[in-house]
Amino acid sequence: MKYQAQLKAILQASKWSQEELARQFGVSFATLNAWVNARSVPRKRAIDAIQALYFEVVGIDAVDPAELVAAKGMVLALKTTVKSITGNSEVLDRLTLYLTYHTNAIEGSTMTLADTEAVLFKHKVLTNRTQVEQAEARNHRAALLWLLEQLEQPNFRIQEEVIKGLHLRLMNGIMESAGQYRQHGVRIMGTHVTVAKYMKVRSLMEQLLTTISQAPEDPIAALAITHATFERIHPFSDGNGRVGRLILLAQALQGGLVPPLVLKERKFAYYKYLELAQTENNTLPLQQFMAESITVTNQLLFES
Repeated sequence: MKYQAQLKAILQASKWSQEELARQFGVSFATLNAWVNARSVPRKRAIDAIQALYFEVVGIDAVDPAELVAAKGMVLALKTTVKSITGNSEVLDRLTLYLTYHTNAIEGSTMTLADTEAVLFKHKVLTNRTQVEQAEARNHRAALLWLLEQLEQPNFRIQEEVIKGLHLRLMNGIMESAGQYRQHGVRIMGTHVTVAKYMKVRSLMEQLLTTISQAPEDPIAALAITHATFERIHPFSDGNGRVGRLILLAQALQGGLVPPLVLKERKFAYYKYLELAQTENNTLPLQQFMAESITVTNQLLFES
């Protein structure tokens, strides 16, 4: 693919402006605009950077097994505990801010990182954002803090009451059926994924929770497989993505791992990998994505 097409695909998938994309490459808007419109040709180093960002944002089609093994090894060494997060207010606030902002943005919230910070920590009511978006931010914080409290309890297990408890807190005041499995059919728009029939949701969730309760031989693969399975079951009318990403956090922390943070800028790749796992049983790209997302969290929480 020519670099112009890659740049346009990055812009479309990330929803960045050309100014924002120019900052990613450390060039001026004029230079980036000239590349996009084929008025100038980037140097080889820039072309390599364009291709690397294209793969990060738009996604890859195949995974190098050796690279995946190496990526897993690196993130499995990044150990953490629930206490190391809850016992450090700065780390806890960063996790709350970034996770809330990115997970809601993936679902369509227009709130900026600064908006999210103002609502969560300064208790502001914004006049330029909807009440629902602000409620989603406050609810996500409440759900996350509740989940961290549960994780600190002896013999904690991810069970049905935890899943429903997360949904109840996430969707409180937003939908009437908060905390209840759906009683009707749904479709995931924009994908070829067929979700579970509502009559099978409970039994499929029981099977999934049994799988989650078992100690995995490959923790990163387990995160990818169970996440793809949960999202395909789609147990709730709405809010499945937010619940699913909090389950990822719980699974990771239970295993002593840094939880993965799915960036909004990688939404396109994230959905692409989910669909590959759900329709072709190919979880390798999603596994790679989980490893990369754990690295992101580690950088934001413990290296910034």
